[in-house]
Amino acid sequence: MSSTADALTARWLHGVVREADLGLLDGLAGLTGEPVRPVRAAGLVAVVSRVPLAEYGEEALRRNLEDLAWLEWAARAHHRVVDALGRAGAVVPARLATVHHDDRRVVDSLTERRADLAGLLDRLTGRGEWGVKGYVVPGAVPRAEEPTASGGPGAAYLRRRRAQLTAREDGQRAAGAAAAEVHEALARHAVAARRHAPQDRRLSGAPTAMALNGAYLLDTATLAAFAGLVEALGARHPELRLELTGPWPPYSFVADGPTEPALTVREPA
Repeated sequence: MSSTADALTARWLHGVVREADLGLLDGLAGLTGEPVRPVRAAGLVAVVSRVPLAEYGEEALRRNLEDLAWLEWAARAHHRVVDALGRAGAVVPARLATVHHDDRRVVDSLTERRADLAGLLDRLTGRGEWGVKGYVVPGAVPRAEEPTASGGPGAAYLRRRRAQLTAREDGQRAAGAAAAEVHEALARHAVAARRHAPQDRRLSGAPTAMALNGAYLLDTATLAAFAGLVEALGARHPELRLELTGPWPPYSFVADGPTEPALTVREPA
């Protein structure tokens, strides 16, 4: 690419890995469809996509991040690269929409943050992030028997409605307590744990509410035991349906992981 054309592009950062054989980057497409590329410095490798400044500069990005369809597309494209890197070894995922103005700014960032990034890569080597979601199981909490009373159809209807609301509240409380117990038990068997806010049903796609949205950093060797624990906890807490997912890139266990969409445009000093 010519220097003139290069001046019109920025660098979308996907993640940072160690200096290694990066043959896995061959054919791996970035945000705009062209291959991702490495930028090396301080014994580390930043994996970036070239993106046009006209569409990925600060103001353009702010507009794009308000477009939910664009945001979903960008998140998927970003994750596809991070996931490929994570399957090959330890990776520090970049926060979504971290854009550097040019290669020099990428090099400066790697150099400035070398100690932190190297420490994170050491901590993540041989480990992966796994998720456990707990969905409320309606009717799993026994209902108290309604007292027999008179008062006609209207009074009977009100009693039924009150009993239904009470049962629903009891079920929600029981599911919340069970979710806390499950998370504490799983956290004791993980290197690190995070409890995120439950996802809305429109996002989770589940027919019932989510009570637990946990993330757990696991040594690879402990995965089978952890999966067995999830199964045992599910049997112990019928008010929750537990779902184990992963492995995921360690978004939850890096300082700048994309728990929420963020905009970081780094321009020349």
